[in-house]
Amino acid sequence: MNDGPKTETAQPTRPPEADWSVLMARGQQGDAASYRRLLQGITPYLRALAHRFGLSGPDLEDAVQDVLLTVHSIRHTYDPTRPFAPWLTAVARHRLLDRLRRRVRQIGRETELTEAHETFAAVETNHPELAGEAGRLKAAIASLPEGQRRAVEMLKLKEMSLKEASQASGQSETALKVSVHRAIKRLRVLLGGAQGGQ
Repeated sequence: MNDGPKTETAQPTRPPEADWSVLMARGQQGDAASYRRLLQGITPYLRALAHRFGLSGPDLEDAVQDVLLTVHSIRHTYDPTRPFAPWLTAVARHRLLDRLRRRVRQIGRETELTEAHETFAAVETNHPELAGEAGRLKAAIASLPEGQRRAVEMLKLKEMSLKEASQASGQSETALKVSVHRAIKRLRVLLGGAQGGQ
C-alpha cells in the first residue's frame, strides 16, 4: 500500500477560505468576496453572543448590525498575524455592553405614559385617528375675524403670555382677552359645540 495519498488527505476539513482570520486578512487587502463571506460567517456567532447578553427581537438584530458596522469601520486595526475570533469577541462585547448601558440609562429616564399625562382631557385630542378634527379646527380658526384669529394664534397656539402677545400685537391685554373669549365662542358654534354667538 502507498501511504502517500493518505498523508495528502489528512488536511484540515475546513478550507482556508472559511477561516475567519484568513477571510479578514483578504478583506483588508481588498478582496470583497472574502470580506462578504466573513461578514456572513460571523453574523450567526454575533446573534448568539447578543442573545447571551439578554437581547432579543429587534434589539438583538440592531445590536448585531451595530457590531457589524463597528467591525467594518475598524477593520484596519485587526492584526492578520493574530487570531480573529478573540478580536471580534472583544469588539462585540464592547459594543453590546455599550448598548446595554444606554438601554439602562434610557429606561431610567423614561416614564410610562398614562391618562394622567395626556395634554387634554377630551379623548379626541389624544388620538391620532381623529386628525380630521384638527383640519376642521384649522379651517375654523382661519375663518375668524383677523383680530380674533391673531389672538388665538398668539395666546393658544403659540402659547405666548398676555404680556408677550400685547407687545407683539400692539393691543392691550384686556382687548386680547376679549378677542380670545369671542373667538372661542365663535369656534364652538363653527365646530358644532355649545351654542353661542360673538
